[in-house]
Amino acid sequence: MMTSRPSAGFTLIEIAIVLVIIGLLLGSVLKGQELIASARVRNLVAQQDGVKAAFYGFQDRYRALPGDYSSANTNINCPVNPCLNGNGNGQVEISATSSNGSVAAEYLLVWTHLAAAGFINGSFQMQTADTSATAVNSPASPYGVYLEVAHDGWYGINQSGFTLAAAGPNPPRHTLKTGNQVPTEVVSEVDRKIDDGLPYSGSFQFSTYTPDASPPPTTTGASACVVSRIVGGTIRYSWNFPGKSTNCGAASFL
Repeated sequence: MMTSRPSAGFTLIEIAIVLVIIGLLLGSVLKGQELIASARVRNLVAQQDGVKAAFYGFQDRYRALPGDYSSANTNINCPVNPCLNGNGNGQVEISATSSNGSVAAEYLLVWTHLAAAGFINGSFQMQTADTSATAVNSPASPYGVYLEVAHDGWYGINQSGFTLAAAGPNPPRHTLKTGNQVPTEVVSEVDRKIDDGLPYSGSFQFSTYTPDASPPPTTTGASACVVSRIVGGTIRYSWNFPGKSTNCGAASFL
């Protein structure tokens, strides 16, 4: 007569070992995600700092702004000579008034001047007829979106309905735009690192700017980049970090 043997189960020690292994694996995954997010933030901050340093360095050397420089054709050796000029009115404009053959889209000429003068890496060349950013005339952010430096109001609050031709009611000033397609968690962390962490104040603010026809960042809906709440009768704005939008952007004051 055969006797049945009791089935063997896991001991407490074996279960504890499995739980420890699972915990280590989860910890590694979360740590890896944290490192990736930190690297993306550092990359964006480094790019912002690099462009700002180039912008100020150019201004210091030539006593003019890149893109707006009216004597570039005689003082800068561009890839295709003569170098295109801005109108020299002290503003890097999206649609500038021509003066002595200067270009209208000075905001595109910025990168040609900076690269030809040796302030940024790469070779960018704007053509006279260029009216939009391309891989030939503009650098891109880590998210594949073209950057913009311009004197406009494309930052902060009241940006709905902006176009390149009419860039908003905010006080115009020179800003560097990241462009859209930046995740909320990245742009909000950059804001915390270099400014005040708030989307509508300080020197780094939310921007709906997009260099092409792709959907711009929004302030409404579940995936909005910015949210508001009432605190003591006052509206307070913050980055919508829980929303996890992948289509946000910002403008950094120059």
